[in-house]
Amino acid sequence: MKPWVPAVAVWGKTAPSHSITAVMITDDQQTIVTGSQEGQICLWDLSSDLKISSKEILFGHTASVTCLAKARE
Repeated sequence: MKPWVPAVAVWGKTAPSHSITAVMITDDQQTIVTGSQEGQICLWDLSSDLKISSKEILFGHTASVTCLAKARE
């Protein structure tokens, strides 16, 4: 089995469009996950003072992400 290697995307002054179609927050309430009409999944850091900053964007879906669910270990 191949090891999992995360992909990192870097863009210029303008981030790719991300029309949010699904939202989920992790149990620890430190990460927000959004799915988009463009087929991306984004991870956002949520600070204790409720400031949101982008963490990662995942590409690869060919259709809209309309639902997000937590997986068990």
